[in-house]
Amino acid sequence: MEATNNEQKTPSEYRLSILKKMEEYERLGLFDQDLEEDPPSKELRPEDITYVKKGPLARIKRFIAFRMAYAYFAKETKRGTAVIRDVIGAEKLRAIRAGAVITCNHFHPFDSFLMQYTFDASHRKGRMYRIIREGNYTSFPGFYGFLMRHCDTLPLSSNLATMRKFVRAVADVLRDGQCVLIYPEQSLWWNYRKPKPMKIGGFEIAVKSDVPIVPCFVTMEDCEQLDDEGLPVQAYTVHVGDPIYPDASLGKRERAEAMRDANAAFCREIYERVYGIPLTYTTEAKDGSVEK
Repeated sequence: MEATNNEQKTPSEYRLSILKKMEEYERLGLFDQDLEEDPPSKELRPEDITYVKKGPLARIKRFIAFRMAYAYFAKETKRGTAVIRDVIGAEKLRAIRAGAVITCNHFHPFDSFLMQYTFDASHRKGRMYRIIREGNYTSFPGFYGFLMRHCDTLPLSSNLATMRKFVRAVADVLRDGQCVLIYPEQSLWWNYRKPKPMKIGGFEIAVKSDVPIVPCFVTMEDCEQLDDEGLPVQAYTVHVGDPIYPDASLGKRERAEAMRDANAAFCREIYERVYGIPLTYTTEAKDGSVEK
């Protein structure tokens, strides 16, 4: 008799090592460090990219890339390995008529598809561009590389001249009334349920372009089905918060910090309400105590 999906499955040693590393990094407060090894990153030079691609060939590649992405996730949904339980508050995104920066916790290599699903569910016009790391754009081959280069991505770069192009492109996209997805945690922790501390950069972008932040936080719950690594598939719920606007009465830095604090408060409120527990961390303070 053949094994069912959950029979004879044990968690993979690799995934267990990542979960153990996650516990260690939380204890040490290394929230901005990725847990898994990134592929080698080739430098993205200015001549290698046009950030907002136009023209018939670019439109064809974008169409193909999104068709491939939607087909892939439809297949995973049918398999039961990709489960989107609900999107709550998508209408808040639709109500914004100008450009906006969307933020989200970063817990899975394909969580930007959850945000694309959310953007689609809002029925908002326009596009959602996503900021990605340099290596994701330059170093992924094949199917995943094609998606990284043609699904409305704005890659960062270690090259200063390229970053100048990046900054101009982000400003142009927001000025044009489009949305930009940013992961302010700047690290991917696999299915980590807590919100991590946020870097200021994404909020400074919102202040510079005078656009709101739309905070999103994804919660998850275990399904009965196990994934390919022998751990429970997660069912995701996307929570969309009220837009956070820059406070013109504050200085630029203070505006960004206030927006970051409001975003963090939203994530904390959702976490504590959905999971029914206070948000605490095991991070050790310098005196050896545990920070709450």
